[in-house]
Amino acid sequence: MEPSSAQNCILKRQVFYLIVLSLAVLVYMDEDYYSLLSVSRASSTREIRQAFKKLALKLHPDKNKNDPDAHDKFLKINRAYEVLKDDDLRKKYDKYGEKGLEDQQQQGGRYESWHYYRYDFGIYDDDPEVITLDRGEFDGAINSGELWFINFYSPRCSHCHDLAPTWREFAKEMDGLIRVGAVNCGDDRMLCRSRGINSYPSLYIFKAGISPVKYFGDRVTNNLVNFAMNYVTSSVTELWAGNFRSSIENSFASGVGWLITFCADSEDCLSSQTRLKLAGMLDGLVSVGWMDCSIQADLCENLEISSSTTAYFPPGVALANKHKDVLFFSSLDAKDIYMEMMEHLPDLEMLSPDSLKDRLIYHRWLVFFSYGIDEQFYQPEFKKLPNLLRGDDVQVGRFDCQSSPSTCKSFYIKKPSVIAFKGKGIDYYEIHHGKVNLYDLVAFTKESVNSHVVTLGPENFPENDSQPWLVDFFAPWCPPCKALLPELRKASKRVFSHVRFGTLDCTIHEGLCNMHNIRAYPTTVIFNQSNIHEYGGHHTAEEILEFIEDLRHPSVVTLTQANFKELVKERSRDEIWVVDYYAPWCGPCQALMPEWKRMARHVSGLINVGSVDCQKYSSLCSKEYVNSYPEIRLYPANRDNPNYYIAYSGWQRDAYSLKTWALSYLPQLTASLTPETIDEKVLSGKDHWLIDFYAPWCGPCRSFAPEFEVVARHLKGKVKTGKVDCEAFGHICQRAGIRGYPTVKFYPYEGSKRRNIEGELVNSRDANDIVKMVTARVGFITSQLKAHQKDEL
Repeated sequence: MEPSSAQNCILKRQVFYLIVLSLAVLVYMDEDYYSLLSVSRASSTREIRQAFKKLALKLHPDKNKNDPDAHDKFLKINRAYEVLKDDDLRKKYDKYGEKGLEDQQQQGGRYESWHYYRYDFGIYDDDPEVITLDRGEFDGAINSGELWFINFYSPRCSHCHDLAPTWREFAKEMDGLIRVGAVNCGDDRMLCRSRGINSYPSLYIFKAGISPVKYFGDRVTNNLVNFAMNYVTSSVTELWAGNFRSSIENSFASGVGWLITFCADSEDCLSSQTRLKLAGMLDGLVSVGWMDCSIQADLCENLEISSSTTAYFPPGVALANKHKDVLFFSSLDAKDIYMEMMEHLPDLEMLSPDSLKDRLIYHRWLVFFSYGIDEQFYQPEFKKLPNLLRGDDVQVGRFDCQSSPSTCKSFYIKKPSVIAFKGKGIDYYEIHHGKVNLYDLVAFTKESVNSHVVTLGPENFPENDSQPWLVDFFAPWCPPCKALLPELRKASKRVFSHVRFGTLDCTIHEGLCNMHNIRAYPTTVIFNQSNIHEYGGHHTAEEILEFIEDLRHPSVVTLTQANFKELVKERSRDEIWVVDYYAPWCGPCQALMPEWKRMARHVSGLINVGSVDCQKYSSLCSKEYVNSYPEIRLYPANRDNPNYYIAYSGWQRDAYSLKTWALSYLPQLTASLTPETIDEKVLSGKDHWLIDFYAPWCGPCRSFAPEFEVVARHLKGKVKTGKVDCEAFGHICQRAGIRGYPTVKFYPYEGSKRRNIEGELVNSRDANDIVKMVTARVGFITSQLKAHQKDEL
């Protein structure tokens, strides 16, 4: 019975509503992650974490039990947080949207109780004195030259929560003297693992020149303070009549004043601990001393000091002028004295347009470019910068853009900025895009002046440069961009003779970025004259270097619609190809890429390695029935069917596993030896022999077998290679002194003499090492035989 027209109408209406509902759900599911968390695209990881915490406490299902959609709502914000807190996932999301995260769908699928987000989530995020460091900030902080005491904690650890009030109190006590930090090992597992952290809380001192030192004492404030003070290297000088004048004059001669505490019997003066703290806080800026006026009464009277006090004598002050130009402090608190002292010290040198050009040509400088007085750029502790950067021969100054707008315009500066000039000319500089605080500026400057990364603009952009350039197109508001910059600096120091490095700010040079079709940040590209190569790997110096090395010495053939048939399908009978079918937005594909290139270099000359971009050549991949990425296929030798392939099904996609798998399909050159052939060919013959003694059940033997085939190919024509099955021929292996598998032994031919079955042990399982050792041994034997023949003549 067919449905009536009315029923048809109702059915169509229902289908229509279902379609509309489905589209609404899809739109909601695709809602922008930044909007979900109410953060901007420029937000830092800490700001994202704080925003998520606020939403988690409000939207958690535990607090919304009457809302049937509470679970789904929370999953959405949890998913957004899990993606945006991770630099690599965040870059993929910014570039490809949800499509780029298809292989990470498990992200955000689990969440904790409301209690966890209220009490355990980011313990120190809201503490101004405790600096929460994440993976991108950690190295720069501990390498800044300042003293750090860092608490590695887990939010699930009860002892970590017990310590938190004490750690906050300790941070306040030491504020200005050392940096007190915290690392959330729940969020940064890889960072904690790389530092060997296996228990919580773990408290470590980090100081330049020494290995990290772990604290094992009682977790109380006084003990923590005493422990930290052991690593404050500054000192306090006791002044008396015999050393007073010489000490003062020596400091004055080097432009350093004196902060002196005068102690009288009847009144309080600064304690020895407070004096030592001040010495640490003012290290390199002021000499700190104290004088006991009950013993040095004449000297104190001569200086007109009649009671306990602390005074600052600026460099050059005439002591005979008594209190003129001397600054007296009424407080006994180290922090109060430090703040007043820092305000009193002279500011950084102000540079003029003329002096700027003269100073920057040959000298390293860190310069604050500001528009008038900007509080962010005039923090008193920035006066410490010249001392902290002295070891890198960097001077520090200021430049007011209001005095010379054209100068700042030449650097494309439109807002307050900090620039490191590298001492190789006024155009050789790098703009700081990180936090404007002391330790971040120190770390940036030390990295920058010792690296080869330069800031680019229209005038110096490498359009047709004869030398290859790596250009990082970025936006300063983009956290993954800022995380990449230190890695670029590290990489630049390793390959500067081959590749130049530059960065281009797309918020300033929008036209240049549009011309190069830049649609997401960061986008890293190598320009090699007319050739352009985009980097798609992880943001680490090592992987960037792998990418550069592969471009310089390509090991992977780029297969296209045009060359695939000729190279792979019409290969010669003795050729083997392994091919990676990938998509650039696929996470596992990106992880595989550096390993694939590394594997290709290992099998170079033995196996051809290629890759196909299935986004670019979708019809080719469709024709080859590639349905998922990455798809790894091996096309073996000696096959009548050119379409036959073997798919890789291993769990591990590292270079070693892939190499072992691919080499196992090489045609065997190694001879299988028996007791008869060993006696006839190896011990009595006139060839050099290299033999692999193995057992069929031995896992390491199976892993080593392909490696031994590589050795056989490299030594072909010079040394014969063979294998002995020690399970089948146990007596031979016993006579040869084999005690483990696999064992490699060399049997050189050194004349007419029959060889000993024990042979010479080759103590390596690496193909390259074995080839080098055996080749050197053969060369030595050949030279000895030639020398012997000459002697006979």
